Amino acid sequence: AGGKPFLFGTPVISDGETMGMEGMKYSLMSRDLIADCIETMHEGYAADGILTLSGCDKSIPGALMPILRNNSIGLTLYGGTILPGSWKGEDLTVVSAFEAVGAHGAGKITDEELRQVECHSCPGAGSCGGMYTANTMASVIEGMGMSVPGSASHAAVDRRNRISPEKRQDCVDSVKALVGLLRRGIRGRDIATREAFENAIAVMMALGGSTNGVLHILALAHEAHVPLALDDFHRIGQRVPLLGNFKPSGKYVMADLDRIGGLPMVMKTLLDAGLLHGECLTVTGRTVAENLAEAPARPDGQDIFFSPERPYAPPGRHITVIRGNLAPEGAVLKLSGKELTHHTGPARVFDREEDALDAILSGAIRKGDVIVIRYEGPKGGPGMREMLSPSAALMGAGLGKDVALVTDGRFSGGTHGIMVGHVAPEAQAGGPIAIVREGDRITIHPGDRSISLEAGEAEIADRLSRWNAPEPQYLRGVLGKYAKLVGSASKGAVTS
Repeated sequence: AGGKPFLFGTPVISDGETMGMEGMKYSLMSRDLIADCIETMHEGYAADGILTLSGCDKSIPGALMPILRNNSIGLTLYGGTILPGSWKGEDLTVVSAFEAVGAHGAGKITDEELRQVECHSCPGAGSCGGMYTANTMASVIEGMGMSVPGSASHAAVDRRNRISPEKRQDCVDSVKALVGLLRRGIRGRDIATREAFENAIAVMMALGGSTNGVLHILALAHEAHVPLALDDFHRIGQRVPLLGNFKPSGKYVMADLDRIGGLPMVMKTLLDAGLLHGECLTVTGRTVAENLAEAPARPDGQDIFFSPERPYAPPGRHITVIRGNLAPEGAVLKLSGKELTHHTGPARVFDREEDALDAILSGAIRKGDVIVIRYEGPKGGPGMREMLSPSAALMGAGLGKDVALVTDGRFSGGTHGIMVGHVAPEAQAGGPIAIVREGDRITIHPGDRSISLEAGEAEIADRLSRWNAPEPQYLRGVLGKYAKLVGSASKGAVTS
């Protein structure tokens, strides 16, 4: 294609392999470490352009952040989704295994049934198959125009575990795009404009993407010097209906979307409905509208991706930003199409994810409870662990519709239920979540966009005046550095 490549790699943490353990504290931190490693190599060796490759969750924003940070010439390429596993006629993903653990703990399935789910969930290479964080962020970045059209939904491998022909073509197309960007002098921030970020959020909302998308899009906007705030997600979410019927709350996986037209079909549907900015530039050198001129239309006779006229759920019923005396800076509620008027219940307070999981698996959690897991925020964890193990255990135990989970940590894209994450300020920073007591009443009200602790202002102020921050768990090393540098989740948990 006319360029001379040199290759380098970065560290990366697999969320699936570290979930529910201390290693998960390195996951979000690794997003910024990946970005820093790429910046160091690219800028240190004065390269002309860059093509970054990514796969699991936070590695995807981590691979784009340095391009936007330094306004480099480059783009990113997603390694691709895994194909679904199958057992007893049902498509399985890695989250199926986590939820099976909860079902097993509740006595709903046998040891052998748990083993079969575990053995069939991941049939080959690729990122987690539902509309979890990896597929969400790949879609977001294609929606933003920073990856080549179609690449977000192409599978990593075929059924024989060989790199798929479509993903091979993505590699060719990405190299051609990079050389084209170099020849035309098109830089990252020429593409990643305010309107491009609005396109990215619209794609995320339409597909039913992960709450991690909020965190990562805010971080990308910070690097691109684009003003973006939590309320922008609410504003766009009020216009864009939920169209995707995807796991974890729906039925299908990314490979199903790919066979009906993939991201180009999704974006064409949104563009035709007036929900995208068609004039935005992309890495092909063409605009969004030009890229989509020959994209396939949404096919009839399928329930994978719905039409804006007859959506899977109306606007405002996916990811909602809420505030209140428990989250003055904001928190993120994931509805995934469910109609929740409100949830009020007694707080069950835990200072570690592991303690909450033990309580769920031992049957100590009851319908109506509000589980509060704190000191799991960016500074407090540190690292803002994903609460997939307890949330999946709730679903497996049949409590997903009756128990809320509130945390200053975050959730896996595989999480569903009544889930409030990214509570800010976090407990370690002296947020009100730090002074919640066992049995306190908490109310979540999506319609009012509120989350409240049923205590008066004077009572909350008195508790906060008596509160002292616990000693940091990590004073040195990577996590010690991260805890000192990282900012609020309400601003993307960035470190620079």
